[in-house]
Amino acid sequence: MLLSIRSRVLLLVFATLLPAMLGVAWLISSTFSAEREANERTLRETGRALSQVIDGELMRRVTIASVLSQSNWLDGPVPADAERLTSFEQQARRAMRGMDGWLELRSADRVLVDTRGGAFSGRSLPPHPLAQATRIEPLWMPPSETARIDGTPGTTPDTSPASVPHAAIVVPVQRDDVTVYELVITVLPIELQRVIDAQAHTPGSVGAVLDGQGTLVARYPGGATYVGRPATADLLQHLQDRSEALFQSVSLDGQPTTVFFARAPMGWTYVLGMPVEVFAGRLPDAAVRIGVGALLLLGLAVAGALWLARRIVDPVQGLQRAVLELQRGQPVQVHTTGLVECDEVNLALTEAARTIRSNRAELERQVASAVERTRLAEQQAAQGQRVAAVGRLTAGVAHDLNNLLGVVSNSAHLIQRHPAAADLQVPLSATQRAVQMGSQLTQHLLRFAGRKSVKQQQVRLGLALPELQELLSSFLGSRVKVSVHVARGTAAVHTDASELEIAIIHLALNARDAMPNGGELRLRARDAHADDLSLNPGLAPGRYVLVTVGDDGAGIAPELAAHAFEPFFTTKGLGEGSGLGLSQVHGFCAQSGGAARLDSTPGLGTTVMLLLPAVYEPADSTPASMPAEVDVQAAMRGQIAGARVLLVEDNAALGDITTELLEAHGARIQRADSAAQALHLVAEGQVFDAVLSDVMMPGAMDGLALARRLRVLRPLLPVVLITAFGQSVAGTAHEFKVLSKPCPPNELLLALSEAIGAQVRRSGV
Repeated sequence: MLLSIRSRVLLLVFATLLPAMLGVAWLISSTFSAEREANERTLRETGRALSQVIDGELMRRVTIASVLSQSNWLDGPVPADAERLTSFEQQARRAMRGMDGWLELRSADRVLVDTRGGAFSGRSLPPHPLAQATRIEPLWMPPSETARIDGTPGTTPDTSPASVPHAAIVVPVQRDDVTVYELVITVLPIELQRVIDAQAHTPGSVGAVLDGQGTLVARYPGGATYVGRPATADLLQHLQDRSEALFQSVSLDGQPTTVFFARAPMGWTYVLGMPVEVFAGRLPDAAVRIGVGALLLLGLAVAGALWLARRIVDPVQGLQRAVLELQRGQPVQVHTTGLVECDEVNLALTEAARTIRSNRAELERQVASAVERTRLAEQQAAQGQRVAAVGRLTAGVAHDLNNLLGVVSNSAHLIQRHPAAADLQVPLSATQRAVQMGSQLTQHLLRFAGRKSVKQQQVRLGLALPELQELLSSFLGSRVKVSVHVARGTAAVHTDASELEIAIIHLALNARDAMPNGGELRLRARDAHADDLSLNPGLAPGRYVLVTVGDDGAGIAPELAAHAFEPFFTTKGLGEGSGLGLSQVHGFCAQSGGAARLDSTPGLGTTVMLLLPAVYEPADSTPASMPAEVDVQAAMRGQIAGARVLLVEDNAALGDITTELLEAHGARIQRADSAAQALHLVAEGQVFDAVLSDVMMPGAMDGLALARRLRVLRPLLPVVLITAFGQSVAGTAHEFKVLSKPCPPNELLLALSEAIGAQVRRSGV
């Protein structure tokens, strides 16, 4: 098809210059964007810097008041005599030198010292409780000033000494943990106004200082005219839940303004505003010249194209269509023009479009995959850090709770030895049951915290999981179908078989509660892939097995799923769940060297994934033997009576009741509150028949280190350790006798009796 030469040339010119015009448009747009970003950066940096300056002014006064509160002129009788108050006033005046405000020393009903002097000192105050902690009181406005701001008529100007608008920093003066006075340092708006006025303000900008309640203390421009007025409603709304923010607002002058505020640590806020038109930026002269030049260039090109119209032929139009198709990302069509050069270019464009589309699709897929993996890894890492922090707190709570349970258990044992114990069997039995239940609870907590030792062994999931199917079906009921599948060739795992079974039972019970109308519980196991491990970056290098427990339940929202492994967190109603099931699962996986993760979609179900270390040696399925029943009478017939025992326990209450327990059975007890004190007693030459020591103790040396040191100093001296953290003494069973806390009194007596008896046999006595 033939076209006019003019049309061909014009199409070629526009197709050639279009990228340049887009570049000019991009340059103008980026110029606007860069200026706006610079303005935003200026607002943020200046606002944060000045908020620190304001905070420094407040902190300076807090420091002065704190130092003055320690003055020895305020020691002695309360209230202090006139001579001490005069000396303190002189000291306060020196400290306040260079400040416009004043300082007051107040009792509960009177001003004792006022650095303004004269009639201000000794004036009465309404009785009020003295401050117990440092606080910053908001801006106070006299009634006359409040009337001026609010516009309420008929208010008589206040001429009292406190009629000056001011804020106040109140610091308690304490002696022997009792507040006897309070120091008040005023903050005058004029002092902060000078700070604002000293800054270099751009034309039209607004700067203001707000107190903790959003009241203006100082402002530029306007100064004292705005003092005491509340900030705008939208600014007050942002101040409620943010420490800093950038947003559009209307200033008190009625000017549309871009506002940034930053709250200082002391609670006051600095606000910086810039007119909206200034913040949006303006087009620089250079960009205008570039735009005009681009238009002139376009005009010249059109003129030149018209001049060259007679020398351009039809293939140019085909190339122009190919370029447009390439820009739109569409396949470039092959057009035969009869001109070899143009046909070759057309073929090259077609191949380039095909390659670009293919590469773009592949790049988009890879980017999307990488973004998703990164997002999941970040979520997993954040959840792991949160759960680890909760685990450390949980370990501390379990440690203290175990000490309390030990006190209760030993006390109950002593009560049982009382002649009137026959009448107290019911409460004593209830107490012992409560101790057992509390002990189980602490075991759950310690397991979550990673402090509960587990018995690692090799478990073949191909044998262990199918055996669970009948057990799960029995307590889940007929409405829940249980399916188990272990992939062929799945490796054995290195973990505690009992803890694995308990973890799966916990997950099955949760699944049953999530499917009140029935459904399917799916228990699956296979070797973990690289994608499974990438979502848990904290795992040690190695091979793992993935065990999944999925259900068809209602599922839970993502914000709830993020807290699922935390202790005592539950989505069930009051009294329907303890919140320890999933925390036990997490603790079990962590102690086994693996990880746990939960995925849930509301309305579709929940899947819990357990990653456990894999082993490839033949699995040892021999069950561990059960511990022998404690022989209570053997403890009574032991070597305790008359034995001298060194008890090392930092908890005073537990140490007292353990002492009474052992002395009730005839032992002679020497107490030590730390490992260092115990070593000192032994070094002095005192002779002991046995040492009973807690493992977790403050100081540089714990109970295990103490036991090993005593093994060097006194090789024949028996040492019995007691701890709630079995993980901390794992692998030491061949060195020392280790008891679990809280330890039943009979087991404790038996362990000491056996240790003393063994020492007697070794010494040949």
